[in-house]
Amino acid sequence: MILDYITKIRANISIHTNIKATSILDGSYNSVFMGRSLNFEDLREYIPGDNIRDIDWKASSRSRMLLVKRYVAEKKHNIMIVFDSGAKMNAQTSTLQDKKDVAIYTAGTLAYLAYSNGDFVGSMYNIDGKMRFFPLRTRLYDIEHFLASYDKDVQKSKKSDLNKTLEYLMKNFRRKMVVFVITDQKGTSTVSQQVLKKLMCQHDILFIHVNDADLSGAHSFRVEKERYLPRFLTEDKKLQKMEKEMKEKMLKENEKMLMHHAILSTEISSKEEVTNGITDLLQRHRFANIR
Repeated sequence: MILDYITKIRANISIHTNIKATSILDGSYNSVFMGRSLNFEDLREYIPGDNIRDIDWKASSRSRMLLVKRYVAEKKHNIMIVFDSGAKMNAQTSTLQDKKDVAIYTAGTLAYLAYSNGDFVGSMYNIDGKMRFFPLRTRLYDIEHFLASYDKDVQKSKKSDLNKTLEYLMKNFRRKMVVFVITDQKGTSTVSQQVLKKLMCQHDILFIHVNDADLSGAHSFRVEKERYLPRFLTEDKKLQKMEKEMKEKMLKENEKMLMHHAILSTEISSKEEVTNGITDLLQRHRFANIR
């Protein structure tokens, strides 16, 4: 198999990754844990509840404050990429790029970074009620395969059921994974609190939202009906205001729900934003793990 998707994604990473992003991405998957059996990383100030055996007494004496050692796990990570699907993924973003293409570039970037780090990568999504699952692997061929399969499947997909996909993940996988959910705000709003709660007990969950184009201009396309919307609708000020208010309400509700479960998220609107969006998300995830 020719690695068409991987080749394009590697080029995109090299073009749009700056120095700051490079330093973050290089070590982004090395989760930080407490424990004496792992590799020493650095020191931080003692927090009540830390194991007293991790206190570095010599460094504490020199600095006149209690310092504990931080350690980094050596083990490989299991990275699972969960795609949303349905006709909505064939719509466009606010930058007029296809949502599925932005989703593929996002997944491909994550998968390639995980591959470069020696991690296992898998994927799953739901196509009109049928699960498509790609096992955890370490080869570029396998990444190319699930990216190409998603691209082909989502083009003919009509319905999406992100909650069912996450339920499948919850019920069938016991090994700890870092799960990246690539969806949009509408998809996140369909996920139940119960599913999120149970998933967070098993895995690290991160959401990446591909945003939607606004209802404006003469070229707004309704994917479900496979036709352009009439101009009198797309240029109606009241409808535009209603749409904006609905989006803001959904965004706030989703943020509240994800925050309640300590789940981080980011939003991406174009292929050019993928590396910086992932950088921001992983940096915040890393910081949350070491607090």
